[in-house]
Amino acid sequence: MLLKKKIMNKVTIDPAKSILAFYAGQSIFLTGATGFLGKVFIEKVLRSCPDVREIFLLIRPAKGLDVNQRFEKMLNLPLFDKLREERPSSFKKLIPISGNVSDKVLGLSDENKQMLIDRVTIIIHGAASVKFNDSLKYAILNNTRSTRDICILAQNMKNVVALVYVSTAFTNVNKPFVEEKVYSPIVNWKKMIDMAESLDEHTLNVFMAKFLDYAPNTYIFSKNLAESIIQEYSFSLPCAIVRPSIVMSSIREPFPGWIDNYYGPISLYIGGGKGAIRVAYLNTSCHSNFVPVDIVVKAMLVVCWKLGLTTFTKDSNLFVLNCVIERRTTHRYDIDVFRSMLDEIPLDGTIWNNKSIYTTNFILFYILTMLLHVMPATLIDRILMCFGRRPMAIRLVRLLYVVSCVTYYFSSNNWEYSNINKSFLTSLIPPEEQKMFSFDYSAYDMKEYFKNFMIGGKKFLLYEDLNRLDAARVRQKRVHLLSTVTENIIFLGVLWVIYKWIYIYL
Repeated sequence: MLLKKKIMNKVTIDPAKSILAFYAGQSIFLTGATGFLGKVFIEKVLRSCPDVREIFLLIRPAKGLDVNQRFEKMLNLPLFDKLREERPSSFKKLIPISGNVSDKVLGLSDENKQMLIDRVTIIIHGAASVKFNDSLKYAILNNTRSTRDICILAQNMKNVVALVYVSTAFTNVNKPFVEEKVYSPIVNWKKMIDMAESLDEHTLNVFMAKFLDYAPNTYIFSKNLAESIIQEYSFSLPCAIVRPSIVMSSIREPFPGWIDNYYGPISLYIGGGKGAIRVAYLNTSCHSNFVPVDIVVKAMLVVCWKLGLTTFTKDSNLFVLNCVIERRTTHRYDIDVFRSMLDEIPLDGTIWNNKSIYTTNFILFYILTMLLHVMPATLIDRILMCFGRRPMAIRLVRLLYVVSCVTYYFSSNNWEYSNINKSFLTSLIPPEEQKMFSFDYSAYDMKEYFKNFMIGGKKFLLYEDLNRLDAARVRQKRVHLLSTVTENIIFLGVLWVIYKWIYIYL
């Protein structure tokens, strides 16, 4: 507490020597506020930068809820429990604004647009559709055009000191070594936006393969173009790009293991833990590319601080940060650690053992999917229908199949990343604020991280009771015994059929 008071006393003295001082009085405009990264950013700013003036949150109505209802629902998440206990009044600094990044000018009303122009000093553009199978038209409008509109809005703000764009570490997948700079775009972003606005989805999809070039999907393609937009506007705005890899559960803040989405490998881990995945399309010898969400948030805050302290000129270089974990492991190592943790923290409702077949051969993957996923799922759905229950197994199998296919490119390739700017930024953080803002976790414990990830997944994704671990272990042992016996019987049966066939015909 004494250290905190000392830091707070410095807030009014020199922002160059204190990140807390820099954020005092700042007005932040955040897009992607209801997303995984956005919510953790909100919590971190309110808890660690208590003198921030306000945070404007761009929120769109969705699922029958208006903006204020979505806002209230978001604040009721366990993520904000610590903040609710320590600084309940800080929530008054949050100002929800109706809008939609897929609409022109972000769907802002004239009144809200003028309010942002008059008051905002920092812009964090984190909104994006992260689905790999979005149509080209939607990806361009949502991820690329919105970035242009953010930059145009920022040009009208007289007090803006930092615009940070949250990109992805995979915007340049054609480069085995990714430097901290913006590479030449795949196509001209202006022409691409014009085409997305004027052509229908079917026409765009016809030419999609030609447009995408080396990009494996529309998400990567649209984010690649967005980076070139930031590059172009960086001559008139203080801009920076933060490139996180796959964003996973928190490592430390506000508590270890916070997670609230099933994106990417998360759904595969959970499906494997419950025994629903028998075969996976994966190269286990490749490196995993994930980064804890709180590391990304701290990096964003430090980048804003660095930008805000730098005198902007037209000759200023665009600052790019590759936000990736340096101490990477292979998929095989991660899977083995995850499996070992299942004995200690089993998932409820296990349906089979957690042993899976991993292959890089698509034909083999497809055949095994039919045999080990589709056929059992079809039988399960038939049984459910006989008991008047809603069939769901085939739908789940289809979802897992799609996830495996769209993530294969990233799980079967390796990239190396420059980390010069990371080392530079972490060296600038004042010693007394290292614990609060440092995003260097090179010495973290992978096993401890996975353990917390599993606990967080059970609590916040699956809503499972951690007090029932003993019952889950008993069920898991029974299911594993049953699956082992069944698999051995099937194996012996196949051998018997082969023996009889050889005996009869040979």
